[in-house]
Formats: sequence, C-alpha cells, structure tokens
Amino acid sequence: MWTYHPDLLARPVPRYTSYPTAAQFTDSVGAAEMGQRLDALAPDTPISLYVHIPYCHDICWYCGCNTGAANKAQRLTAYVEALEREVALIAARLNGRGRVTRIAFGGGSPNSLPLVDFIRLMQQLLRCFDAHHAELSVELDPRRLDADWIDAMAAMGVDRVNLGVQTFSPHVQTRIGRIQPLDMVERAVARLDQAGVATGFDLMYGLPGQSMDDLSATLDATIRLAPARIALFGYAHMPRLLPRQRRIDASDLPDVAQRFAMAAMGHDALTQAGYRAIGFDHFALPVDSMALSAAQGRLRRNFQGFTDDPAQILIGMGASAISQFPDLIVQNAKQAGPWRTAIEAGQLATTRGLVRTAQDQRRGRIIEALLCQGEAHLDASDPRPDLDRFEQRGLVEQRPGRLRLTPDALPYARSIAACFDAYLEPVETRFSHAV
Repeated sequence: MWTYHPDLLARPVPRYTSYPTAAQFTDSVGAAEMGQRLDALAPDTPISLYVHIPYCHDICWYCGCNTGAANKAQRLTAYVEALEREVALIAARLNGRGRVTRIAFGGGSPNSLPLVDFIRLMQQLLRCFDAHHAELSVELDPRRLDADWIDAMAAMGVDRVNLGVQTFSPHVQTRIGRIQPLDMVERAVARLDQAGVATGFDLMYGLPGQSMDDLSATLDATIRLAPARIALFGYAHMPRLLPRQRRIDASDLPDVAQRFAMAAMGHDALTQAGYRAIGFDHFALPVDSMALSAAQGRLRRNFQGFTDDPAQILIGMGASAISQFPDLIVQNAKQAGPWRTAIEAGQLATTRGLVRTAQDQRRGRIIEALLCQGEAHLDASDPRPDLDRFEQRGLVEQRPGRLRLTPDALPYARSIAACFDAYLEPVETRFSHAV
C-alpha cells in the first residue's frame, strides 16, 4: 500500500500528454507552421493519424472532452464532408510522403455518426494515404454500439476499440448522467471478442457518490470481462472551465485522501489480477503490446495518453484535433464552425499552438521518461530542480546522471515530473488533482 503524503499532492499538475502543455498554446503559432512541417516531411517518415469526432448522442456531465450533441443529421453530415476534405487536403500537402502506421478515431464518440458515414471516412483515409497496413483503434460508446457496428469494426480490420465505461454502479451513473447497465457492456465485449477485436476500458475514480465498495465492484466486473487495456482516471472536477460539470454536486465528491485510497486500491486489484501497471493510471495484460513496450523501455506519451506508438509525427484532423512534431505542437480550431469554414476554403484549420525550444524538448524528454520508464538520464545541460522533499520520503533516488523513482513514488510521478516544468505557476488553477 502506498503512503499518503498530502503535502506532496497539494499543487494541481498537468497530465503531461505533452510538454509544454496546451495551457501554453498561443494564436501566434498556427497554419503557417503546420504547413512548413508537412512540407518538410521526409518520404518514408512514420506518421500517425488522429481523427476527432466531437459529437455524442448523450452528453455526460463529467466529460472534459470537446464534444456536442449529435442531435441534428445535417450537422453530422456537414462535419463528415468537411473531414473528408481535410483528409484530402493533408494528403495533397504531403504528396505521397509519409507512411501511416496508426489511425485512431476519438471524440466524443465516433459511433455518434451513422455507420455509413464512419465507413466513408475510413475509405477516404485509405484512398488518400498509404495506410492499408496501419493499426486501427476506435473509441466507442457502449450505449450506441450494436451488432452492425461491431461487424463493421471486424470487416474494416480495426485492431482495438476502447469502451467508455467509467463505473458500473447505477447510483454513481445517475450522478454523472451516464446510465449504462453492466449487461450492456458484457454483451458488447462478448461480441467484440467473437469478432476478434481487442477491447480497452476507461474507468474513473473520485466520482460523485462513489464509495470504495462501488469502485471495488466495478473493478471486479472489469477483471471478469478481461479487457486487454484499462485506464483508471481520477475525475477532474473543473466546473469553471467545463460548465456541464455544474450539474455534479461538488459536496458529493470524495476528498483527496479518499481519491488516493481509491487509486491505491485500483492499482492493487488490477496488478493482483495479472495486469501490468503502465505508469500511474493505465494497466495492460502482459501479452498486450503496451505492456511489452513498457517492459522494453519503449513506452511514450502523446495526446492519447500512454502509447506504444513509436511515430514522432502525429497529425490530427477534425475540430480541436492536435498535431505533434518534434519541435511543434498545434491545434485545429476548437469549434466545428470555424474549423469547417477553413477547410471548405481549402486552408489548414490550425489556429493555435507552440514551437518547442531546445530547452522545452530537453525538459519534455525528462518528464516523459519519468512518467513512462520511472527514471531519466540527465546530462550537464539538463535542469536540476530541488527534489529534496521527495528524496527525504524515499520517493526518488538521485545519482550522477540519473534520477530514478522508487516503487512507492508511482502516485507522485506527475508531481515529481512537474518539478521540471518551467511554465507551472506557484498557485495553479488550470489543472486538476495530482492523484
């Protein structure tokens, strides 16, 4: 069991799916820089594609994603048509350069689209890019997942789907606006297994009204269903930034000590069931490629979280989608209207971002290494923040040229990594709990 040090978790910190984080994006970096990186891409460079579908039929109150209601067929049709144009625009800019190794659909819920439109998008990607051997993954809402969708996933060669589960406790589901019976997910997993498509689950702790017993029951059901990957995220309550969260009663939320205990219980339950811990909040079966990547020191972080994707170039398409290059991070227009206007004019829809300086890249390398491998190698030019408070608690070991997290440091990994963040403010309001 981990030891709880509340003072080390007092400051909110980023999740570090990038460094610098999106909090540093400005509108002085955008389409011109994106175009320059696309034009400079070498012919056989591995690239990953991310396609964002910012719609859901049912908007969950806890959700921090960029998503809106899929309540108008015309809205969805217009979005899909613009996405097809953006795929063609990016592909034309690359002019055959780049080799697509992975394609990920996220949201929102990609299955908020009519199935025929999703198939159209997949066909457009294969038509425009050298992507016939790419690994395919799709995030899906189990509440809108039927046999036709599952058959289509198998027919299109989708390797993995990720199901938004969050919790199996009915009274907690009611408090977050996501009613999703256990037997619904059981049927989906059984059909996906029969179709040969691997599954992953997104789970949450720290939800309103959620007790240790609620989380334990959800973990027990999850272990029985045996998804290949599990993400166990702490709920981030930020109603000032996310108005939909105002429907959640803040007085009903577990406190930081309870959240810490939930995270610890989740880690123990899943690792004892045979899952490998991937960083602090991800888990994978030992035979899964992510677990193998972690064991071999190849685990990485990008905007999809922990990944075994080795590609250094990620191209995002769709409203709010983020693209990443070694020295550049940029984001498309957040709202679908301005994004679609740019695409229909034949322009890149990138509107904000940042150029990563050499110092940013050094700090980012250290942060990623700490979160992914639990240790970082430091040279003379690297920053050396004061880590004494963590070292005195037995959470880090500092040696010449090397910084290592001890096994007890896992829940403090983000807080330790944050010491290398040059942009973090002394009093933070932009980020959520460290655990």
